[in-house]
Amino acid sequence: MNTLKKNSEFYSKLFSLVLPIAFQQFMLAAVNASDALMLGLLDQDSLSAVSLAGQVQFVFNLFLAAITIGASMLAAQYWGKGDRDAVERILALVLKITTPVSLAVFLAAQLCPGLLMRIFTRDEVLIAGGVRYLQVVGLSYLMTGISQIFLCILKNSGQAMKSTVISSFSVVLNIFLNAVFIFGFWIFPEMGIAGAALATVIAKAAELLWLFAESCREGRIHLRMRYVIHTDPLLRKDFWKYTTPVLANEMVWGCGFTMYSVIMGHLGSDAVAANSIANIVKNLIACFCSGIGNGGGILVGNELGQGNLEKARSYGGRLCRISIVSGIISGLVLLALSPLILSVSNLSDVSAGYLRGMLLICSYYMIGRAVNATTIAGIFCAGGDSRFGLLCDTVVMWVIAVPLGLISAFVLNLPVLAVYFVISLDEMVKLPAVYRHYKKYAWVKDLTR
Repeated sequence: MNTLKKNSEFYSKLFSLVLPIAFQQFMLAAVNASDALMLGLLDQDSLSAVSLAGQVQFVFNLFLAAITIGASMLAAQYWGKGDRDAVERILALVLKITTPVSLAVFLAAQLCPGLLMRIFTRDEVLIAGGVRYLQVVGLSYLMTGISQIFLCILKNSGQAMKSTVISSFSVVLNIFLNAVFIFGFWIFPEMGIAGAALATVIAKAAELLWLFAESCREGRIHLRMRYVIHTDPLLRKDFWKYTTPVLANEMVWGCGFTMYSVIMGHLGSDAVAANSIANIVKNLIACFCSGIGNGGGILVGNELGQGNLEKARSYGGRLCRISIVSGIISGLVLLALSPLILSVSNLSDVSAGYLRGMLLICSYYMIGRAVNATTIAGIFCAGGDSRFGLLCDTVVMWVIAVPLGLISAFVLNLPVLAVYFVISLDEMVKLPAVYRHYKKYAWVKDLTR
């Protein structure tokens, strides 16, 4: 009876975090899906151009992901300990970091969009389309760098559902405005690529305004100017101690993943279009797996902050088993949906053939992604064990996956699907090392002072 009660407590806590976070990530992925679907109805080049331009935001999101993981490491444990003041100090500290970086990305999108696009493709048509998108969407990068921190703190301070509601509202607004601006409904002219960018800017502005209003409510974590001006030196030291390896890891992994887009971008417009759809589908299906990683990390962090080390260790074991099952189910769902995805994708016959093979490869890739998202980004980081992810991804991405991808594409001149298979090996290759590291339990650690 006692075991049943413990299981009930665990699953109640887990799914109160996982379900809203997974839904929030699904809604965010739905924006990319709507962009692809609507722009694909215009023409394949519009889809490919925005997909490549989106790599700029992808790299920026890697930075934000690292910073929010670092914030979550400390915020989850201090919230579990009941130290509200420390969480407010963390909010102020992290905003001081993300705001100037967000401004720099905004300026890059405004001042040198062509240079950014030429990193990913030599096709002048795709470059021209990407430039139009970046010059409009750039303002959203500035707002995203602020809003993501507020959303992170909401999730780590017992307001995961509120975070989901605000983020989902922004997504729904974005999708609605996509249709209005891309195709020109009501009094608005047809704007195409620029319309998709404008929709994103307006939706992000609405999200940020709501978050500011929410942070001013009674009982919420507030942004206090005294903490912005005077940063706690010990907290800053702890933050960078645990966040620097995560930031390096995200850059190592993300730049490697961006190299995959560079490789596919040089294999032709058909390969780019198919890869764009495959990545969107993969991200949509993986949302529940990512939710387990993020929610599980908060859950483990709360217990570690309270000093319940054995309980946190037990929770970690359960999360690993759940991640394997969720990865298998996600792969099967992807396979089942493949015929529908192919039927609604407005692709050429060549691109459709590529996409069919890519979806098959993605189905088993999901298992590795689910396990690694739960362990590396969730359980390990919950206890400040962030260096392993950096070492693991450095070796897997830059010693194995990227060199093999470049060789297979540009030296051996292998077919597109063979190249895609090679660059999709990274998550599965990590699994033996991840399992060995998990069993060392270096992540079972209380980080609070």
